Amino acid sequence: MAKAARKSYGASNNKQVDAEKHLTSVFKFNTDLGQHILKNPLIAQGIVDKAQIRPSDTVLEVGPGTGNLTVRILEQAKNVIAVEMDPRMAAELTKRVHGTPVERKLEIMLGDFMKTELPYFDICISNTPYQISAPLVLKLINHPRPPRVAILMFQREFAMRLVARPGDSLYCRLSANVQMWANVTHIMKVGKNNFRPPPQVESSVVRMEIKNPRPQVDFNEWDGLLRIVFVRKNRTISAGFKSSTVIEILEKNYKTYLAMTNKMVDDNENLKETVKQKIEMVLKETGLAEKRAGKCLQTDFLKLLYAFHQVGIHFS
Repeated sequence: MAKAARKSYGASNNKQVDAEKHLTSVFKFNTDLGQHILKNPLIAQGIVDKAQIRPSDTVLEVGPGTGNLTVRILEQAKNVIAVEMDPRMAAELTKRVHGTPVERKLEIMLGDFMKTELPYFDICISNTPYQISAPLVLKLINHPRPPRVAILMFQREFAMRLVARPGDSLYCRLSANVQMWANVTHIMKVGKNNFRPPPQVESSVVRMEIKNPRPQVDFNEWDGLLRIVFVRKNRTISAGFKSSTVIEILEKNYKTYLAMTNKMVDDNENLKETVKQKIEMVLKETGLAEKRAGKCLQTDFLKLLYAFHQVGIHFS
């Protein structure tokens, strides 16, 4: 039996190699769209295993390509929704499952993932086109019915930014933003030679679990604050609030706040100076003026956001 199993596995591998050679000869992969097909079956199976798919799960796959991950997901999930931008890839995937027992479980949505209205799904798996890495993460985080878990492959440096901690060289606005809404862990490294054609950079796979219940914080407010303090993450937080552009934005927001709360404004009041004074007061009272965003904890940013809201300063 063991010999027969090994023979069967070898035949399956040969078919996959032949299929990939056929694809390479039929059309050129569009690397501008991030078309780097994962060819290592062990890594593909490892990614699917990490998702811990249940028989009742609907899985959303982003960028299925020729289906090396898809066919493995189909074996375990109730159904798979594959979002593919390239009609050629969608056609190859359709042909690959045609006439198989899992054909009825696959739905292909042709189009740009970022512009696609997503149906319900339990799990997301993605060999992510690198140019949509950040937008994809934020779309999943902000989805009204986020997945139970997402297993996502990214460029190595991007993946390490997702898991970076305060004080790490890669800790940035993206790190602080994503970690507010999700728990992210690094799963595995994937070398460039595991893809056809090989990309110019190494890759990594992360597991992302969006927090449930969600933190009671407005995403746009949180992100608006982070945009200011992370403009220069190694400069003091007070330096970020000295920008004339920032002052103008906060002055405009303050006017909106006054109008919404029906507060009277003295015609002689200089709103710009008022906003500057409020900023100075908040930074002094929170004790965060001389801290650097790159070393701040989430609790520091929350403390800052709450203090600004107390004086009517908003960030969206």
